[in-house]
Amino acid sequence: MDIREYNRSAWDKQVERGNIWTQPVSPDVIANARRGEWSVLLTEQKPVPREWFPPMQGADVLCLASGGGQQAPIFAAAGAHVTVLDNSPKQLGQDRFVAEREGLSITTIEGDARDLSMLADESFDLVFHPVSNLFIPEIRPVWREAFRVLRCGGILLAGFMNPAIYLFSYEALDGKEPLIVKNRLPYSDIQDLPEAELKQLMSDDAPFEYSHSLTDQLGGQLDAGFYLIALYEDYHQDTPLSEYMPTYIATRAIKP
Repeated sequence: MDIREYNRSAWDKQVERGNIWTQPVSPDVIANARRGEWSVLLTEQKPVPREWFPPMQGADVLCLASGGGQQAPIFAAAGAHVTVLDNSPKQLGQDRFVAEREGLSITTIEGDARDLSMLADESFDLVFHPVSNLFIPEIRPVWREAFRVLRCGGILLAGFMNPAIYLFSYEALDGKEPLIVKNRLPYSDIQDLPEAELKQLMSDDAPFEYSHSLTDQLGGQLDAGFYLIALYEDYHQDTPLSEYMPTYIATRAIKP
């Protein structure tokens, strides 16, 4: 199976269904950003500290696997030159919708976060990569490409799942079963779900997910050449697991 093609179609369907991460920001949010009053999410609930960002006026920003009409329009309204790369055409359509509605300039590219060959070396000041690499089988190429397209001193902001969440079944995470360890890590829907559950996932048009290790998430950034500067954790709103542990990690890294 072509995982990228499957997840592209699945996310297009999530847009059609109004998934929360596909809903464009309101005009009020853009008006506030134009006044310098803005915040964005790398994870689910905790806003990214403003001191993590470079000055946005005139900055070249790449929103990596970050379509949906949310972060990119805010950065553009705050004065940045914004490019969005995403696997889903309809997610990119949400960014174009907000750009047209608000008179913003945003460049959209349909593509794979592992291959940024259409972008020149050292062409961005910030790469903003919210929780999305769970839909990508291999993530070390993502970190290498982000390093390549950043200028020296450029910043990578990334959000990703705490891999421990994948020890449990989706039913347990939804509160329908006890929180009992079921899966071995690293986990993959396509390899580890029983056939009947995999078919149900596909019939629901749900994207396939991959857990990834902290060696690949954190160590992968370091191996790509980044200096890891800061980190925080966050929680899902809709799982009983959040009563016991953080379920997201956000990092700030710099290209020396």
